[in-house]
Amino acid sequence: MSFYTHADGLYLQEYISGNKAMKKTVFYILIILIFIDHCLFSQKTIITGRVTDDATGEAVPFTNICFQHSMVGTISEMDGSFYLSTANPSDTLLFSSLGYEIKRVPVIKGKQQIIDVRLIPTTIAIEAVVIKPGENPAFRILREINVNKKRNDPSRLQSYQYKAYTKLRLDLNNVNRKMLDQGILKDFSFVFDYIDSSEMFNKNYLPLLISETVSKMYFSKNPPVNREIIEAFKVSGIENKTISQFSGKMYQQLNIYDNFILFFDPGFISPIADFGRMYYKYYLEDSAFIGNNWCYKIAFKPKRKQERTFHGFFWVADTSFAIKQVQLRVSSDVNLNLVKDMVATYEYSHISDTIWFLTKEELIIDFNVLEKTYGFFGRKTAVYDSIVFDSPVPEPVKKITTDTYVLENKIDKDEIYWRNNRKAVLEDEDMKVYEMVDSVKKVPKYKVIHGFINMLANYYIVTGPLEIGPYYTTVSSNPVEGLRLRIGGRTSNAFSTKIMPGGHVAYGFRDNRFKYGLYLMYMFNTNPRRSAKVSYFHDMRQLGKSENAFLDDNYMVSFVRRNPNYKLTMVDQYNAYYEHEWAPGISNTVKFNYQTIYATSFVPFNYYEPAGDTVSDHSLTSAELTLSTHFAYREKFLWGKFERISLGSVYPILDLDLTYGIKGFLNSPYEYFKISMKVTDWIQTNPLGYFKYIITAGKIFGNIPYSLLKLHEGNETYVYDPLAFNMMNYYEFVSDQYISLLAEQHFQGFFFNRIPLIRKLRWREVVHCHLLYGSLSEKNKNLMEFPAGLTGLNQPYYEAGAGIENIFRLFRIDALWRFSYLDHPDVGSFGVRVSMKVSF
Repeated sequence: MSFYTHADGLYLQEYISGNKAMKKTVFYILIILIFIDHCLFSQKTIITGRVTDDATGEAVPFTNICFQHSMVGTISEMDGSFYLSTANPSDTLLFSSLGYEIKRVPVIKGKQQIIDVRLIPTTIAIEAVVIKPGENPAFRILREINVNKKRNDPSRLQSYQYKAYTKLRLDLNNVNRKMLDQGILKDFSFVFDYIDSSEMFNKNYLPLLISETVSKMYFSKNPPVNREIIEAFKVSGIENKTISQFSGKMYQQLNIYDNFILFFDPGFISPIADFGRMYYKYYLEDSAFIGNNWCYKIAFKPKRKQERTFHGFFWVADTSFAIKQVQLRVSSDVNLNLVKDMVATYEYSHISDTIWFLTKEELIIDFNVLEKTYGFFGRKTAVYDSIVFDSPVPEPVKKITTDTYVLENKIDKDEIYWRNNRKAVLEDEDMKVYEMVDSVKKVPKYKVIHGFINMLANYYIVTGPLEIGPYYTTVSSNPVEGLRLRIGGRTSNAFSTKIMPGGHVAYGFRDNRFKYGLYLMYMFNTNPRRSAKVSYFHDMRQLGKSENAFLDDNYMVSFVRRNPNYKLTMVDQYNAYYEHEWAPGISNTVKFNYQTIYATSFVPFNYYEPAGDTVSDHSLTSAELTLSTHFAYREKFLWGKFERISLGSVYPILDLDLTYGIKGFLNSPYEYFKISMKVTDWIQTNPLGYFKYIITAGKIFGNIPYSLLKLHEGNETYVYDPLAFNMMNYYEFVSDQYISLLAEQHFQGFFFNRIPLIRKLRWREVVHCHLLYGSLSEKNKNLMEFPAGLTGLNQPYYEAGAGIENIFRLFRIDALWRFSYLDHPDVGSFGVRVSMKVSF
């Protein structure tokens, strides 16, 4: 899943759990991506076919298939089908399965061919025998693997360094020629010259993007260092040095010795997990010398359908019982989105008589949203050498603040360098990518189609140095303004990559008032992030909504409201901030805010007099200074020249805000102090999915109006908001000290996968609860009259819900129950909310 918010796109700093492609980098290729079908045969030996029982004609799943005298092989699928591709075949293919005779089939090297095999069941005539229970011989080896795990697990090492060569490629698959009949696409017909024969998953594909990286990796536990220094980088003709910062580490490396392997968002159960026998069936299939090591080959397959398991095989060395090679393939029926198939092969070598260390990695992922539609192959080949253990990390490397560092002005290398440092073969189809990209960009219609796709993804129309949008705020409506028209914009990267001015103007046809805003942002540095921004806006705002809620002028709000929104207020606001990131995920921000909030008939400002009467005021002014601290160890980002989106961290994230209200500054009458803290965490609870929680606590010191206190986040739409209280209205509760808990458990189909009919739908279960406890001091209660419906908390507020997500792989429906304050006006005890979510 990719994200964009600016013309240059937001780039993924590290491909998370498999593949998250650089959207802007491949965007211009996507215009051709949707149209292509033809096959040119490569020089690889590519074999597809099906294995069946000679007697019954039924499929023989999990048949071991390999080239004779080679470690290149695969196993057949549940329907007996298989695919095998290699540049180094032997002339014979072996087929073996328990209960069948071994079959040898000749192979034509360098050709694509179909080989259907019928295995003959073994029959042996014997006298009557007494069957006694015995142990699966694979189980003894599995016990030895578990006994020796700590010794063989590379995570036990205190420090290591190695040199890495990484080749990554992106291909479009399921291509066809039909759309080329449409006039606008005819100019791109030349791309058929670059389509290759179906690779790995028996599909047509077009190579689109290739990158190569040579880097040096440094790891140390004490002091903690996990750093990649990119020494050389090249990409398919695209002049964009930004992507070199994350190209060398696009995919997360797995540790086969972990019980759970985090491929994509969910965790898969490792075939050598301590409890692997609960989830896998094992077969001891072979034993042979690999190099100087006597090794055993064990095949494995899932015990049950749709569980997050693999099928494949591994070779394990005798005596040490370390994994020598493992091939993992995602089961075809697993409850997983976006990924149609995945094959990963890892090879390990015995280094310095110390430990078996990963030395080669091959990964191919078939990304496909729907059957028979366009998708992508993500491919990675990596070779690791020059491996050194227990060597101190150089001081210059320790001082680098980013996980991935590019040696500026040194990464452009000539072809001689690449020939000497390229550890994997650069195939003919890889070379085609460089040629094709340049040809595509020269087509005149390329700019038109590219601009349209860019607009859909970024929400802005890019016209040279300007970006106009976001388009979803152009037309909207609400009870206060009536029909609202808005136009906004900002400068693009063609104008500057350091400074970005922007603004908007809007008009409401019911209140007959103009609204507007301006801002100016300056980037001192992108990574680590150092930025400043000043802004002013005069516009309508909904106070007391979550940061995840729809924008007030999003056109969708008009259709999903459950209550008429009369609680909008006009706000004049001046803002300024400076953000200083010390290290990835660790930053401070100093903010200044000066605002005037204007009263309405629904949100009045009526101050209490000593005699008990009230005095109305048409506005409320405040000035405040805030110091924010953000701490998220090893946080990952999608980032661009100006903006970035956090992808979170595997560790808890802490946010702390300290705010001082400045009395007397520009007629601000209030002095106060606020402290608020938020802890966010995401915990793997495999095999029961994952657990997310947010704990927020705060206290406000001072005597101030309700609009400056904590207005708890309600939600008056039918769209589920994970950061709000979905059964609570806006302006329902206010506090000056509070603590809240938002918690969700995502079971990832753990229960539904066990129900025969339901599991075909691939639905997933989720339960959640939102709890709030707060209080309001008497002095803040008695300062100003509250709007109708607003009150403090005298007991906990709590709501809970259960939902089904992954409906059509996109939608989520939640049933919610509210358990407290049911006597409040315009509230219900039960509600249904919907939302959309794209996930693996």
